[in-house]
Amino acid sequence: MAKIVTMGEIMLRLSTPNNEKFIQADEFDINYGGGEANVAVSLANYGHEAEFVTAVPANPIGECAVAALRKYNVGTKHIVRSGERLGIYYLETGSAMRASNVVYDRAHSSISTATADQFNFDEIFTDCDWFHFTGITPAVSDAAAELTEAALKAAKAHGVTVSVDLNFRKKLWSSEKAQRIMTNLMQYVDVCIGNEEDAEKVLGFKPGNTDVTSGELELAGYVDIFNQMADKFGFKYIISSLRESYSASNNGWSACIMDGQTREFYHSRKYSITPIVDRVGGGDSFAAGLICGLADGKDMKAALEFAVAASALKHTIPGDFNLVTRADVDNLAGGDGSGRVQR
Repeated sequence: MAKIVTMGEIMLRLSTPNNEKFIQADEFDINYGGGEANVAVSLANYGHEAEFVTAVPANPIGECAVAALRKYNVGTKHIVRSGERLGIYYLETGSAMRASNVVYDRAHSSISTATADQFNFDEIFTDCDWFHFTGITPAVSDAAAELTEAALKAAKAHGVTVSVDLNFRKKLWSSEKAQRIMTNLMQYVDVCIGNEEDAEKVLGFKPGNTDVTSGELELAGYVDIFNQMADKFGFKYIISSLRESYSASNNGWSACIMDGQTREFYHSRKYSITPIVDRVGGGDSFAAGLICGLADGKDMKAALEFAVAASALKHTIPGDFNLVTRADVDNLAGGDGSGRVQR
């Protein structure tokens, strides 16, 4: 199995129960999660050696976040205790035509003030096979952007394969700043993951005639931007998840991939996910499935099918973490979506 390192922010998630709106809620459900942490949990579930790198405050809430990772066999020895607080996000889960809503309370969080000299990147990346980050981490603060680049430089110095999930968050930064910061970071990236909004807002590429709100996808547009991205950045693989959002409760879900060298393009099987239990972490579970497949030595088509199936299953699980097994994913990817009771 591979040693895979992810780095980013883990947060306390407070979500309204039973699809309530914020104004209705008298209590919140508690979970912990965050882009790169969610990826690490999935990879540990699949049997890989997953290490998560972050900073949390030296208080009981910070330790609860660390314990949530340890529960699922994620390595935490490189987590630094520093800073003022753990970031929080509030989630109001939508239903039918009512969209979900996220409110961030993460200013001055531990990771936003962390610096590279707090981490021993030579030790972190020794015998490491893969490093994964998202566009969320450099969006948190200028210091976090500098920390991300320092980690990327160290990873490449150790010959580590690097993947990114572009993950544009308009509540954290503007498209202009995202493009300025992230375009520079792409020089370190081998595998680029995102969706149509990420490609446009983070890197300035837009697929043709695709409107996710209408449920219509034009794959030729993705071939076009994938070719442009391969030309500009030399990625080994370019991948986009394809979410057809008919409502908050009903999505079509598939993905496409291109080999940056041969320019072979492949579109996966499509799943109809309804009713959606919790879509938060769906993209992270997709990234983790793809990393797992490629790290296992699967070809790009098999890796993509594993990733799409893993993410489809995540939409049925409350919380940020995808807690399915390899067998669960393999069964669905193999065509068993019956949902029959396993006895």
